[in-house]
Amino acid sequence: MTETPWGRFWAEYRESPLAVVALAVVVAIVTLALAAPWIAPQDPYDIANLSLADARRPPGFVGSEGYTHWLGTDAQGRDLLSAILYGLRISIEMGLAAGTFALAIGASLGLLAAYRGGWVAAIVMRVVDLQLSFPAILLALVLSALLGQGKAQLVTALVAAQYAYFARTAFGAASAERRKDYIEAAAATPLSGRRIVFRHLLPNTLPPLVVVATVQVANAIALEATLSFLGLGLPVTEPSLGMLIANGFQYMMSGRTWISVYPGIALIVLIVAINLVGDQVRDQFNPRLKR
Repeated sequence: MTETPWGRFWAEYRESPLAVVALAVVVAIVTLALAAPWIAPQDPYDIANLSLADARRPPGFVGSEGYTHWLGTDAQGRDLLSAILYGLRISIEMGLAAGTFALAIGASLGLLAAYRGGWVAAIVMRVVDLQLSFPAILLALVLSALLGQGKAQLVTALVAAQYAYFARTAFGAASAERRKDYIEAAAATPLSGRRIVFRHLLPNTLPPLVVVATVQVANAIALEATLSFLGLGLPVTEPSLGMLIANGFQYMMSGRTWISVYPGIALIVLIVAINLVGDQVRDQFNPRLKR
């Protein structure tokens, strides 16, 4: 039986035990986040379920509602385990949304610049290079401060800070393909430019874009947590991981470290696992990087 491309990809991926473990961790975290409404002991969004009498309680405390707060509670009396599960849900949602829109916008600009060339490529890539000269966190901070709090505003800021990475990658990969004979032959036919770009150029630029996407999703999650920690991301009514860490930061010196430490651990594990998966995917798409 002929092995499928997916079968070959998975066979090579399994050669790295660390990457397999990282993928299992990512799948487990995503599953827990999706199942949060059903498995979380408490709905951290429901203010009626919160009790200030249970605020800042240590791990293992039995609350007024009768269940055990295995990871303790935060300053608002929220069950920290429930808040982390919902926070992971928000972090993954923001990361995927920002990564998807940044990929779509950046890849489109890069492909357009590579196919058209000339003054179009000069203008597009100068704008991209100018943006890449600024740190992404700086641009995200400025845009978040201007746009205000909210999911839509946060995704807009993250996309604006990240699309240039996809544009530069798409332009580099597509420029190499643009000079090949099959693209020149397709351009000599009645096929429209859009059809050539999306049917011929795009499929051959997907491997590097997939690698960049995995890295940028992890970066978007880290940026969201940073902005929320600084009070420029999501509103306080939505317990993102960054907000949970910020809520407990002022209590670190008083010994209530669990409020910030457990959300921080969850955030680090998620980001590291995604990056390890991305590293393995990068190595498979670029055999020269294999050891």
